[in-house]
Amino acid sequence: MTTFIRTVFVACLLLGLSAPFAAGQDQDLEGSQDHPLISRYPGSIIKNYLTKEFDELTLPLGKVVEQKFAKSQHLEGKVTRIVYAVPQGRSLLEVFRNYQNALKKAAFETLFTCGPQECCQSGCSSSRVYGSGDFDDYWGPDHGIRYLSAKLARPEGDVYVSLLVDDQGGLGGPGVELYVVEMKPMESELITVDAASLANDINRTGHASVYGIYFDTAKADLKPESDATLKEIAKLLQGDPQLKLYVVGHTDNQGALDLNMDLSRRRAEAVLAALTTKYAVPAARLRAFGDGPYAPVASNDSEDGRAKNRRVELVKQ
Repeated sequence: MTTFIRTVFVACLLLGLSAPFAAGQDQDLEGSQDHPLISRYPGSIIKNYLTKEFDELTLPLGKVVEQKFAKSQHLEGKVTRIVYAVPQGRSLLEVFRNYQNALKKAAFETLFTCGPQECCQSGCSSSRVYGSGDFDDYWGPDHGIRYLSAKLARPEGDVYVSLLVDDQGGLGGPGVELYVVEMKPMESELITVDAASLANDINRTGHASVYGIYFDTAKADLKPESDATLKEIAKLLQGDPQLKLYVVGHTDNQGALDLNMDLSRRRAEAVLAALTTKYAVPAARLRAFGDGPYAPVASNDSEDGRAKNRRVELVKQ
C-alpha cells in the first residue's frame, strides 16, 4: 500500500460535517500545524502544539488501575503533540468515531481503546503519558472521555498514535489530544567518546559513564551505531594491558523493577560479548553486571534525567 493511500485524511472523510466557524473568532497557536499523517476534525483549532525530533512517550495499552496504566509500551522516536478544540455542536462520540474510522481506513491497527467509565476507576487519575508532567492527561471518570492507541507498520519506521477525546475542548465542543510517535533511531555521533577521556575518568574517579552505546527500546541487541564507542573501549583496554573492568548496565525507573534489572544485565553482557568477540579483548579482563535503576545520576522525573540514567558504566576492578 502506498504512503499516499495510507495517509490519514481525516478532513476528507469528514467533508460536510464541519460546523460553522466564524473567521477571526479563534486561531491556531502560532507556529503550529497538523501532522502530515493525520489532519484535524473540520472547524477545530490548535490550542497547544509541540514536536521533538527524538523523545519518549508511554503508550497506554490498558486502563488505569491504582494510578498506573495496567499495560503500556515505552516508545522512543519523533514525538508530536497536538491539542485541538472542536466547535460547539459536535459530540464527543462523533469526533472519536471519525478519527477511529479514519485510522482504520489508513491501515492503522487498534492496540487499545476504552470509553466512559472504562478507562479509569472512580477517583483515579492517569499516569503521565508524556514528558515531565507539563502535559498531564486526565482520565478521571467524572467527565466524558474516549481513548485509542493505534499502530501503523511501515518499512521506514512504525508510527504510533495516542488519541484522547474528552468533553472539555474550550470552544464548547470536545477536545482532542493527539500524540504521533514516528519510530526512528536517535541522531547519533552527537557525543563523542575516546579512549583518552575514558582513561582519564577511570583514573580520576574509578569509573566512566558511556552514552554512545545504543539499544532498541526494551531490548539488549547492540545497534550498529555503537561500533565507534566500542572501538574506543577496546582501544582503552589495549592501551593498558593490566586494566580490568566491570561493565555495568543502568536503566531509568520506567517499567517493572525486575524487568529493568534483567535488561541492564543483558545489555552489559552484550557489550562484554562484543568486546571479546569483535575486538578480541580477553574475557578474563571483563565482568558484566546489571544495576537497573539503582544508581541514577539524575532525577527520573524528566526525560533529560532519564536519558542520563540509561547508560553503561566502566568500573575499574
